[in-house]
Amino acid sequence: MSGAFGRFEKGVENAVAGAFRAFHSELKPVEILTEMKKSMDRDVARLSRDRTISPNEFSVLLATPDLERVENWGEDALIDEFEHALAEHATSQDYLFVGAIRILFSEDPAVREGSVKVLTKTTRGAVAPATSNVASEENPMIQIGKDRYILTGTTTIIGRGSDCDITIDDSGVSRRHLELQVTPNGVIATDLDSTNGTYVEGHRVPAATLVDGNTITIGRTHIMFWEGESA
Repeated sequence: MSGAFGRFEKGVENAVAGAFRAFHSELKPVEILTEMKKSMDRDVARLSRDRTISPNEFSVLLATPDLERVENWGEDALIDEFEHALAEHATSQDYLFVGAIRILFSEDPAVREGSVKVLTKTTRGAVAPATSNVASEENPMIQIGKDRYILTGTTTIIGRGSDCDITIDDSGVSRRHLELQVTPNGVIATDLDSTNGTYVEGHRVPAATLVDGNTITIGRTHIMFWEGESA
């Protein structure tokens, strides 16, 4: 997530320059992002001095012409950039998430062209973007590539299928490959009858109770696990 917003500001307009030039003086992607960040700041829940919960679901309402532009740019790519930028903003503000960031664009005839309206909601999920490097037994953390996740639910399914809590683009990973279950006695990793198996510290296992610093391997993907401050 590090540097994602900087990459967005400096790179995304170059990446889709032709599409962005079509905006002229109308609504621009960075303005949509600004409104989402404002809505995040507005709708946080301050539970204590050290615990501020950010909304994690954002409904972005646009006029029909602006929604069509979003679709023409490549909605999925734009959402990916926005998700990383919002996670970085939350990190800078010491906000916490209780579920994955989700962004939905939709049409609203009440919104005039060039404007944007953002509605937010806080929804608990199995995992949430990590906004701190500190893990604990209460908030165990995993890292896949550059992305870190807090295990906020009791059960997290990891695999190649789009219905998984964490989806991995790896042909060596089964559609539903691995389950991580948070229990009072630790986090248990269970292989879900995958084709290529699940490995903990290089050993193929049907199930294993994880300890701080373990590496789980599924397919060609390595998953780091932490439940201490070493993360």
